[in-house]
Amino acid sequence: MTRKEQKEERRKAILMTALNLFVEKGYYETKITDIAQAASMSTGLMFHYFESKEELLLEVVKMGAQGTKALSSGADSDKMKDLPPDVYLKSFLTQMFQYANEQPWVFNMFVLMGQVRRAGMPEKAREAARQVDSIEFTAKIIRKGQKQGIFRKGDPKLLATCFWASVQGIMEEMAAGKDLRDIDPEWLMAMLRKE
Repeated sequence: MTRKEQKEERRKAILMTALNLFVEKGYYETKITDIAQAASMSTGLMFHYFESKEELLLEVVKMGAQGTKALSSGADSDKMKDLPPDVYLKSFLTQMFQYANEQPWVFNMFVLMGQVRRAGMPEKAREAARQVDSIEFTAKIIRKGQKQGIFRKGDPKLLATCFWASVQGIMEEMAAGKDLRDIDPEWLMAMLRKE
């Protein structure tokens, strides 16, 4: 492994450690020394990677924002245009839950992204978290499904908000250690489908 690869691996380890501690202890209760200790490094070395705890939080949020681009990029792809909206959303949920079960840090990312959007968090990180807008992309898919007679009537944005609030709640419960590994995406899809 090259020195550059080692540095990138260490950086990723710091981000994951910070993510876990920010969720477990809270952002303001987590000290930079806690992160350094959990990442098995000195506080001084930690500052070679990140200048401050706020910068570290911002980088974790950016990492989370990149992960959510899968929905929006998939919604605009040619493949999405060929799939019925309900099939696309169910497939997306199936893949997301499967990935989260394989990579449990994803549960914590959902929790942190929800926390960072709230008032009282550092503004740069809060603004970065608010840039993630799965609601609009999902509303677009719901609107298409309504036109095709697949999804129920109603405000597509409100339906998308309820849909993602349910997903967020499930992910938070999973992050808390609840054994919800067998969530059937069809349960969430039933919220949207026409009766």
